[in-house]
Amino acid sequence: MAEGGKSIHFQGNPPNFSVSSISRYLGTRVITLKPPSFAEHKHLLNPIPALRLISGKQWGFIMIAFAAWTWDAYDFFTVSLSATEIAKDLNRPLNDITWGITLVLMLRSIGSVIFGVLGDKYGRKLPFLINVGLFAVIELGCGFVQTYEQFLAVRALFGIIMGGIYGTCAATALDDCPLEARGIISGFLQQGYAFGYLLCVAIHRAADTNPHGWRVLFWYGCIAPAVFFVIRLFMGETEAFLAIKNQERAEPSNGFFKQAKAAGKTYWLIFIYMILFMAGMNFMSHGSQDLFPTFLSTQLEFGKDRSTVTNSVANFGALAGGIIIGHLSQFVGRRLCIIVCCVVGGALIYPWAFIHNNGINASVFFLQFCVQGAWGVVPVYISELSPPNFRTLIVGTAYQLGNLASSASSTIETTIGQQFPLYDSNGVQIAGKFNYGKVMAIFMGCVFGYELLIAFIGPEKRDSGSDEHAAEDLAAQEMKLGLEKEQTMFREDFEQRSEDAAHKA
Repeated sequence: MAEGGKSIHFQGNPPNFSVSSISRYLGTRVITLKPPSFAEHKHLLNPIPALRLISGKQWGFIMIAFAAWTWDAYDFFTVSLSATEIAKDLNRPLNDITWGITLVLMLRSIGSVIFGVLGDKYGRKLPFLINVGLFAVIELGCGFVQTYEQFLAVRALFGIIMGGIYGTCAATALDDCPLEARGIISGFLQQGYAFGYLLCVAIHRAADTNPHGWRVLFWYGCIAPAVFFVIRLFMGETEAFLAIKNQERAEPSNGFFKQAKAAGKTYWLIFIYMILFMAGMNFMSHGSQDLFPTFLSTQLEFGKDRSTVTNSVANFGALAGGIIIGHLSQFVGRRLCIIVCCVVGGALIYPWAFIHNNGINASVFFLQFCVQGAWGVVPVYISELSPPNFRTLIVGTAYQLGNLASSASSTIETTIGQQFPLYDSNGVQIAGKFNYGKVMAIFMGCVFGYELLIAFIGPEKRDSGSDEHAAEDLAAQEMKLGLEKEQTMFREDFEQRSEDAAHKA
């Protein structure tokens, strides 16, 4: 296998759980957080030189990946923003419609495996075309459903299709991205999700006056994936994947599934870590976003326009945080940036959850700056931890399994909320109203603490694939492989000396 012309093999042993190996690994967690000298890397603060290294072809891959990820978010928020209208039109209670949202999250992991295998075996292009092609067809069909059963069937198909988007987009955008620009491109790609929300809000408000109501959102939504399909059809394959295929042809004995088995034996611990890491990240985003509109409308009694403004401000903060922190992670470090975002985000919990005047817009901007700032590091961080030959599969599946683990975030928060009812000025409990601000504060405090710990103990392979950083974080590699390069060289030298001695005898 190859990445950037280098042969990649999976010949390491399974993880080594010896006391000395674990002790050494844990002992380096603080040391590996130390950023490089600012004086030596201050020129990297300016992202323009790094962005100039990206060729026109690479920009094409980045933008098509960003567009597809944006539309994934657009569809997801289409249902959540229109749930009340859909429930009324299909004559079902609201919780039945929200089950359609949960169903999508549950089935995404299936799609990540299917399209991940296709992406790593046949290239980034084929699964992308299948994905967005089906996306356009099913999006159109969703606007024509007449019964609840039809709605669930379409959403189930959507869950599988949407599950394949993330891994394919991450691989497409980052495969050929210059090392110096990976951080900022990672942040840019991830914030397609926030941009998708803003698009959905704008189109949803515009559709309020349309006689077809919520169905228009899906009819509009099918146009963009069809355009993406045509554009990607005329684009080639990433150079990184072509290099992998060329190396496979040079070593035909190393088949795809044989390599997958070998990689599984070596990377299983890293994969488990990635799932735990992504569960925390998804809890962070869902915990700060899912119940927030309800908090604004029921507890703070914001009107529709004011709620839209506040939610939009939050997403502008997300866009800024993802791009800025993603770029900073390139020279400060992936784990350190995530940890700092957790610490600062934790400090912002109080003003975000308990300030109920116009100052809430500032607090929600900066809290989402931290939440999505940490998210901006995610695509490049988990891509660097993944074996390049199975990047689409591993990245997509880890993301979707983490998403599945966090799918109950809003249920957890509403259940906790029942323990904190609101009271009027006379001390009488207000029926159906709860202190969601306190609930979200408790929940986000726990999530920030969890994710800080996970990022602290996790490995890091920043700029993996470059000569300069190929040996970075040796302790993490020792945990993964269970042996060191020096041990291998010593064994080979010993065997050679033994053979020479036997011949002389």
